[in-house]
Amino acid sequence: MKFFTLRSSFFIFLHTFAPDMNGKQKETLRVRIISVGITCLAFVVFKPIGLDALGLMLYLHFLAIWVLGVGVCYVTEGIVTHLLGLPTSLDRGVEYIIRRNLWFQLINTPLEALFICAYLHFPMSSAGGTDPLSWRGILQAILLLAFCSFIVGLYWRYKFRSRYLAIELEETRELNSQLQLLQKEQPDVITLSGSTNEKVTLSVSHLLYIEAVGNYVKVVHWLEGQVRSDMLRATSKQMEEALHDYPMIVRSHRAFIVNLGQVELIVSKSGSMQLVMKHSHDAIPVSRSKVVAIKEIIKGIKSTFFS
Repeated sequence: MKFFTLRSSFFIFLHTFAPDMNGKQKETLRVRIISVGITCLAFVVFKPIGLDALGLMLYLHFLAIWVLGVGVCYVTEGIVTHLLGLPTSLDRGVEYIIRRNLWFQLINTPLEALFICAYLHFPMSSAGGTDPLSWRGILQAILLLAFCSFIVGLYWRYKFRSRYLAIELEETRELNSQLQLLQKEQPDVITLSGSTNEKVTLSVSHLLYIEAVGNYVKVVHWLEGQVRSDMLRATSKQMEEALHDYPMIVRSHRAFIVNLGQVELIVSKSGSMQLVMKHSHDAIPVSRSKVVAIKEIIKGIKSTFFS
């Protein structure tokens, strides 16, 4: 009952004293209030770091810790946004949101533990309890906060799942539309060679992808109305260096270099991505470490590259 009464008080504060906030800012504050409230409730229930020494006074400190926790969330927000250069942006895709939230939790959890233990230091000392500012106290607080962060994170992920899916769908649609800028013929003809006498001469526009296969690379390209595969004794690194002048030819995976100008469709699901190639219809994987870079390249490449 106390939890819901205090939560209602926060919402009254939100609508009374923060009328100039836009919808996004109010939602962020609402999420912070509920998340920190759940975490504070865990402190009251489990009473780590000897909080039972406070007796009924613990419930009076409950509200102060709640307000302190919300404030620390905004400190963390400033660190992530300005020091790490990760502003809040739904336009950067679901993968970016997940990565940003991870950084937020990694920074916020020890900060929350430190501030809460610092606040409880004086009332706990007066009550003759354990010093929360000891390494043991801080560690206990971090462990409990980490557990709460995991549970709360699962709750919000479920809560916003439909929104994230809609964002992901819209982002994929935008990327597929942007691919049309890449579907222009490149008149350049290149010759790829390896450590032996084998060579492959082809138009840049007709290159589909290059796959690393042991000590060889498989060059897949479109020639005279059919898909051709040629093997060269070389490394994908050598192929990447030979093609570095063409911004639409990029590494998508440890084993694949792909021509974005020959991508027919982007398939994106739950943070993973595959590039379906024209002509061959092969689905080329994009490693998680390359997803953001591939998206930025597709969004950033202009038709002037191909004029």
